Parts: sequence; structure tokens; C-alpha cells
Amino acid sequence: MAFDIEMIKAHYKRMPERVEAAKKLLGRPLTLTEKILYSHLDGGIVKQEYMRTKDYVNFNPDRVAMQDATAQMALLQFMQAGKSKVAVPSTAHADHLIQAKDGAKADLNNANMTNKEVFDFLASVSSKYGIGFWKPGAGIIHQVVLENYAFPGGMMIGTDSHTVNAGGLGMIAVGVGGADAVDVMAGMPWELKMPKLIGVKLTGRLNGWTAPKDIILKVAGILTVKGGTGAVVEYFGDGAKSLSATGKGTICNMGAEIGATTSTFGYDESMARYLKATDRHDVAELANGVSEYLTGDAEVYANPEKYFDELIEIDLSTLSPHLNGPFTPDRATEVADMRKEAKENAWPIDIEWALIGSCTNSSYEDLTRAASIVKDAKDKGLAIKSNLGINPGSEQVRYTAERDGLIDIFDSAGAKIFTNACGPCIGQWARPGAEKEEVNSIVHSFNRNFKKRADGNPNTNAFVASPEMVAAIAIAGRLDFNPITDKLINDNGEEVMLAEPKGIELPPLGFDVKDNGYQAPAEDGSDIEVVVKPDSNRLQLLEPFKAWDGNDIKGMKLLIKAKGKCTTDHISMAGPWLRFRGHLENISQNLLIGAVNYFNDESNSVKNQLTGEYIGVPAAAAAYKEAGMGSIIVGDENYGEGSSREHAAMEPRFLGVKAVIVRSYARIHETNLKKQGVLALTFANREDYDKVREDDTIDIAGLENFAPGVPLKIVLNHKDGSKDEIMANHTYNESQVGWFKAGSALNLIKAANA
Repeated sequence: MAFDIEMIKAHYKRMPERVEAAKKLLGRPLTLTEKILYSHLDGGIVKQEYMRTKDYVNFNPDRVAMQDATAQMALLQFMQAGKSKVAVPSTAHADHLIQAKDGAKADLNNANMTNKEVFDFLASVSSKYGIGFWKPGAGIIHQVVLENYAFPGGMMIGTDSHTVNAGGLGMIAVGVGGADAVDVMAGMPWELKMPKLIGVKLTGRLNGWTAPKDIILKVAGILTVKGGTGAVVEYFGDGAKSLSATGKGTICNMGAEIGATTSTFGYDESMARYLKATDRHDVAELANGVSEYLTGDAEVYANPEKYFDELIEIDLSTLSPHLNGPFTPDRATEVADMRKEAKENAWPIDIEWALIGSCTNSSYEDLTRAASIVKDAKDKGLAIKSNLGINPGSEQVRYTAERDGLIDIFDSAGAKIFTNACGPCIGQWARPGAEKEEVNSIVHSFNRNFKKRADGNPNTNAFVASPEMVAAIAIAGRLDFNPITDKLINDNGEEVMLAEPKGIELPPLGFDVKDNGYQAPAEDGSDIEVVVKPDSNRLQLLEPFKAWDGNDIKGMKLLIKAKGKCTTDHISMAGPWLRFRGHLENISQNLLIGAVNYFNDESNSVKNQLTGEYIGVPAAAAAYKEAGMGSIIVGDENYGEGSSREHAAMEPRFLGVKAVIVRSYARIHETNLKKQGVLALTFANREDYDKVREDDTIDIAGLENFAPGVPLKIVLNHKDGSKDEIMANHTYNESQVGWFKAGSALNLIKAANA
């Protein structure tokens, strides 16, 4: 039986009435996205139509999911909220803090020793507050959620940008910062601007070497890394129905790479099969009873141009395999064109590592398709030329794959099997030789490929592909290998071609697992003590940020004017810094150390206006904070792209940054800044970015009239005595203005529960 089945029953019971009320009010058929959104309104039955991209709406999500790196800060905040138990079903998953190095057993043992303090904290705080805890080795959060918690028509938020993976089972699942999760766990509504809708009509069927991953790689090439910002992407059509549930999950997962709020698919037979295979027959039966409410109306899909703000059509029968990259997941190249592209761009052809796994592609079906390629190669006398690494998605997937002989296939080919965890996908990879920063190429089935993302080497060219394509390229050892047309020379000197991949959607003998790694919370956690040592360098209790003093902000020093792409990886790096995710003071020492300074094209080198010398960004911020003047960050387009990590907002707040002004934001980061009391502003005139000088002292005027839709004035006081006055826009609504005035959203929650 499924977890939280009574909650699911209650949702399905009220969903028809709420959807019908929305259809009547709007006077038209509804998309799936609208059905889920309108059935989760905080006020219950809809009373008004909400305008896409205009209106902020309060929702009541069904559950919350947190991974260990972000759960620390989220739960440290929740401890301040004055609640004895979470208000909605919630889980925490230990998957980010396990470094891939020597192999599954050794790496897990090392992680349990290295991170014992953090894991013990998460286990105890989860047990105390009614939160399910998935232990280290249990699996990657999004695969575990898909196997155990996701359900069609539900709404979930999670403290990881790839929470969107649950769209593979027809959810609206959204990545958020920890403060948003605290709101929902504390029983407060969750606020979201009504998203625009992008429809993707899939026709035909995938064939040969083409995989679900290639659909989203194609979409990423069309929409780019910010083309989905503020939107929900809804997939539909006969082609969508032909995909497996985990294949749908792969597509939704990488929707984070186009900036989408989330992505989803309508309920169909593949979802029912997956639910039943993962011991959730009860959920499948309930979903079958309300199936018309778990997909878009027929009229919507028959005439999608009338109901979606943007429409994309893809014929799966003609879709080609892709390799996206390097350095950005939206640089889409068909495999057939890679030889030409690689030559023109001087990309290293030899592939040193090929990696299969991550939350995007680590299902049983993914492993079977990759294993079929590896087995075919071995049968034809071909050895793997590149190093091959495998991260299974969960202990259930790993155990079942081992039982069915898949792990033996990889082992016999010399692959290294890592722990059921994120590993290299998030920079948790002790790659030999990475410190030399040599130029090289790798391929992987992950979702992101920013500089330094996997191994910390800025010169690693990482390319994203499907698991089967990664396996094929590993065998050839070359980036420009096209398995559809190219032959290889085997051990006997014969020319051979790899057979097309063969996948198994679900294990014929069913899933199995000896210990899935789940720890249920205590029935009564009132006597459980959550210990945070005062001298710990891994965990630190939080102190509330100070409220706004009621005055305009004057005398801020420019901290950095970031040049070009500035993701959350640039603002708050992962990798070795993950160990400080529960210690705000320590992790703040990585603030913007990866960002490029506009004035000298260097990273972690900015002018300290108090001394004139160039120092690291965190040190400059601390100097301004100590001097009592605060600082401001200036950024370019899509600032804060990437992960949902709220540390990228909490660190500048902790180090005295008062405001961030950019050309445009990624959705999650903008919200995170607002939640922490940092002014999140945009240039009214994009070209005003160019007016900011290295020695500027900056004022923000008009805060006494700070209100929705009212721009603020920015005064750039230049060192030569001149000044520029520019205008800054913002997207604050009334409640968000309240967050700023209170010092943070958490301060308001705490006050309400006092």
C-alpha cells in the first residue's frame, strides 16, 4: 500500500468538484496543469480567474520533499517556526553528501563517517517533527519520490530544482527554496505566480537509438535555458502515451534546464503500470476512478493553439539522438552532426569518462537499455575504451538490477558501480587528475554540464546524452562516434556495428529490495532532543535576520558586477562546499567565488573600496558589513539559473548584501532572495547595467513607498563625484513586501506562531 493513502483519497474525492467549478467559472475546457492548480487553491473552490504571468496565487501542496544538502537549512529554519510537527507529509533524503570515488561500499562507509553529525541531525530532527527519513544509500531523492510518493494529479514542492521529476507520474512538482518548504510544513499556503502554459505535442514513436532523453534535449535546444521561465510545460499526444513513466520523468526532470516552473504529463496506462509495479495498486485504482480529471480535456489537445501560450510539436518517429553541450545544457547537437561540430569547435574527441545515472536517468529501464549495449559490445569482442561509472537511482533499482544480472554486465565490462546517490552529477566526484585542470571531454546522462559542475575542472567539456548513447560512446571512446552509422574494430580485427538498445520498462519478476533505507518518524517526537553542538563546523543554529529599519538604503558599496552567466553554482558552489550546507557562517565563505568580475575578467577577485586592493568576494562583503555600510550585487541575464539552493540567497544576506539588481532572474533564485529579505530588483532599462562602475557607492531611494508595481530609484554615486540615477523594477506583491519589512519570510511565520 502507498504512503499517505488517506491524503491521496481525500484529494481525489474533492478534485472533481473543484475542477468542474473552475471549468464553469472560466467557461472553457482545461489543461491538465489548470486542473491540478485549481484543485489545490488555498481557498478551496475557485472564486475568480487567475491571469497567467500576472496574478500571485496561494496553493496548498500535498507534500514536501527535501534532499540532505538543502534539508539542513530548511529544517534549521523550521525549528524556529514554533511548530511541533509538520502540517503535510514530508520527507528528507540523504543523497547529496556521498562522494563518488572508490565504489559503492567504500564510498558509502566513508560518507557515513565523514557526515555522521549531519546524518544524525537529519535523522533526529525528522523523527521529532514527523518527517520520513531516507538514509544514505537509499537512493536519489527524485527516484525515491517517483517510486514511493508521486501520484497523478498531486502537487508537491521540494528543496531541489529537479523535484520536477515527479511530473513523470502526472504531478505538478516544483523546486523551491527551503523557506518555501518551511511555509508549507508550518501549515502556511505556498505562493506562486500563475504560470503561462507551454504545450508540447508529441506524435509518432521513438525508435532505434532515440530515447526519452532526446526529447528534452531537443526541447532545450528550442527553448534555451530560460525559454521556460515562468511556465509549466505540458506534454500530450499519442507520442506522450507511448512513453514509460520513468521516461516521462526524465523529460520532466530536465525541464529545470529550460527554466520551467515544472513539466507534466496526463495520466495514462504507463503510469498505472508503474504504480502497480511499485506496490501502489491502491493509488492506480483511485486514479482510474477520476482519470478524466488527471489529464487535459479532449478539446484542449484537439486544438492546443487555443489553450496554450506557446506550442511545440515533435514527431518522435523522426527525432534523432542528441548530445548537448559543452558548458550549457541547451547547446543541442544531433549525434550525426557531432563530428563536424567537434572539429569546428576544437572539442577534445577522446572521451575519458562516461557516466550513467543521476536523478534524470537511473531507472530500471535506463539501466537495461545501457546494459544491452554493453552486453552486445562484449559479445562482439569490443572492449570499453573509456572509464564507465554507474549510479543506480535507488536501492530498490540497484537490488533488482543485481538480481536480474544487469550489475554483472557492467561489472564484467570494468565499470565502476557507485553508491545509489547523486555523485558526479552534483560535483561529488573525486575524479583522479581533475586538479590538473587539463582540457578533456566526458559524456554523461545527467542534466547539467556547467563549468566545474561534475569534477571541479573548468576545462572539462561535458556532454549530456541518453544512457544508451553514453554507453555506446564509452565503448568507442570517441565523442564523434555515431552508432547508427559507424563501425568499430573488435578484438579479432573485424568490423562490427552495435545493435540498437533494448530496454525493459519494468522488471518481469517485479521490483525487490532487502532494505530500502526508510526510517519512519516517531509517533510522538516531543521527547526527542535535536543536538547541534555550539562548536560544530557543519551545523549552526540560525539567528533571525534583522527587520528593515524603515529608511532608504544608502552608502552601499558595489560588491561585484557579475559578467555573463551567473548560476547558483557560481554564487554558492557545491562539490566540497556541500559539507557546510548546515552552517551559514562557514558556507558563506564561498559567496560568488565562481562569478566573473566584469572589471577584470577574474573570479573571486574584486576591489575592496575601503583599501583599494583586490580580494576575494566573501572577504570584501565581510569588510563592508563590518564597516556598517552593506553592499549590493549587480548581475546580467537569468541571474541565479540552476539549482534551487537558497544558500545562494542566505549567504549574501548573512554577509550584509542589501540588494541584488540584474537584467533578469531565474524564478527560484528571485523568490529565494525575497524570502531572505534581500531586495531583488531588475534594471528598468537593461542598458543601465553598463552604467555601474567599479568604485560606485550606491543608494536605493523610495522605500518608504515600497509597493507592488512601483519602481525604486537607484543612485550610482561615482568616485569622480558624478552620479547616475536609474530606475529599478521589481515583482513584489503585498505579502512579499511584508517579507522585506520583517527581515525575512520566516520572521513573519515565527511571529504568527508566537
